[in-house]
Order: sequence, then structure tokens, then C-alpha cells
Amino acid sequence: MKNQWWIGLPVFVISGCVAGTKPELEQMTAGDDDGAGSSSTGLEVDDGNTSMPNTTAQQPDTDGDEVERRRCLWLHLSARHGSIEDCDVWAQDCPDGQKCMPWANDGGNSWNSLKCVEVNADAGQPGDECHVEGSGVSGLDDCALGSMCWNTNEEGLGTCVAFCGGTEAAPVCDDPQSSCVIANDGVLTLCLPLCDPLVQDCGPEEACYPVNDGFACAPEESGETGGNGDPCEFLNVCDPGLFCANASAMPDCQDSTGCCTNFCDLNEGNTGCSGAGVECVAWYDVGQAPPGLEQLGACLIPE
Repeated sequence: MKNQWWIGLPVFVISGCVAGTKPELEQMTAGDDDGAGSSSTGLEVDDGNTSMPNTTAQQPDTDGDEVERRRCLWLHLSARHGSIEDCDVWAQDCPDGQKCMPWANDGGNSWNSLKCVEVNADAGQPGDECHVEGSGVSGLDDCALGSMCWNTNEEGLGTCVAFCGGTEAAPVCDDPQSSCVIANDGVLTLCLPLCDPLVQDCGPEEACYPVNDGFACAPEESGETGGNGDPCEFLNVCDPGLFCANASAMPDCQDSTGCCTNFCDLNEGNTGCSGAGVECVAWYDVGQAPPGLEQLGACLIPE
């Protein structure tokens, strides 16, 4: 895949507000230039092809809880900036009876550090329903050692998800149907389910998005937008079956970081594609597609 066709690194917006409250929107502005210890809603991405500025996310012009819910937690990928940490999430080097957990050490709404916390006596295993104390970024939950409560709702309920094993240089997931996603300056290391972008075989309120070199399930946060041609800055603000493509690969998209466009099946030609000059273009170079994704394409302006 020519990575200039889509926003080069996985950038997710994830919901996880303090139970029963609304987020402080004035805290959702861009962080400082070096990214350390900040609660930014944007990310500078420079993979040689694209650049994403530090900025607040684009949101539909609506009011009420929906807009505020979507702006509650922001998950981003970038290089490690040396955030203050009390433990190693890979080594799980906390004292007996405790686990190393991501949390927000600045009172913000984004995981930016690590700390040791007590493991609940009735801790749930990956896949079990779970509950967080206080907020989705408190670091306090009822999941077992080596896992955290993920994708929590306004009531603080979510699902236990395993941390990646191995090392940051060579991560592994015990479940062969999952992929290691390293995020938030290396603070988050999660084994998220693999998926097929043409089938969209993720769970409820999730969609299949490009993550690293493959595809993984993530919470779908498109709200009132996310259709074909809608502007986007984050991968998971497009509807299921679509992804956030770079502006240069889409017609009439030059005023935005990117625009949502459909995945397509190469066997079906340009079916499902629309827009001036848009065609179903192969996602992977010849011979590079993983098994089962040989026919995957994207509706884009060919290079």
C-alpha cells in the first residue's frame, strides 16, 4: 500500500468519559510543542509523506452530549516523548498484587503515563466485562494483571483487553486473531482484534480500520458525519466500511487533512466508488497482501 493514500499513522478518537459527567471541553485543545505530559487532541505525524498539525479535531456542527462524548478521550500514536512513569507496562514490574497501568497524570482525558495500582480480588480476564473507577483514564479498573478496561461508556463499563507481550521492539499477542497496537507515546500497548475491512466483522459500535501494517477493530466514533467525502482527521471518525484518506487522494478535499472514502473489492471494479477521477485502487502492492486480503482496494484517485 502506498501510505501517502491514507493518514500515515493510526490516530483514534476513543470515548471514555467520567461516569455521569461531561468532559471539560476547554481542556481538549492542542498540547505543547514537544507533546510531553500534554492532553492534546492532535498529533504531528511525519512519515515522509504526510503531516498532521496539532489541532482540535473536526466535529459536526451539532450541540449536546454527542459532541461532548466524542471529544472525551483522544488516543494517538507517535514516537515516545519520555513521559513520567512509575513502572514498565511490558515488564509488569510492580510489587506483588499490583499491575502497571496507563493513566492520565495531568488531570486530562488522555493516557499519558504509567503507575502501579492494586489488582482487584475478583479481576476479570480479557474478554470479560469490566468497570473503571472515576474515569476511563484513571488507571483503576477490575481487570486482571496484564490487561485493562477498554472502550468504556459513560457508565464506566467496558471490556478487559490484554496488553501486548514481548517487547516494544518485538511485540506479541497470545491471541492469533489480534494485533498489537502501541499508542499514546508507548503508554498504551493493546492486543486489539484483527478484522476484514470488506466484511467489517468487528463487534457492536466498532469498525475495522487500518492500524500499523494491518487492520484492527476500534470504536466507531463518526457521529453525524463519516460518510463518503466527509472531512476527517482521525481514522475512526469514518463510518464502517470507510477510512480517512489523505486529502491529495480524494477530490474536493484539499481544505481538510483528509476525507472519508470507501474500501472496495477489486473483483467488482469501481462498484461503490464515486467522485471525479476516483477508482478502486489496490491496497497492497502485488504479492504483499496478507492471506484473504488480496482483493482489497480503496476508492481513491490513482497516482
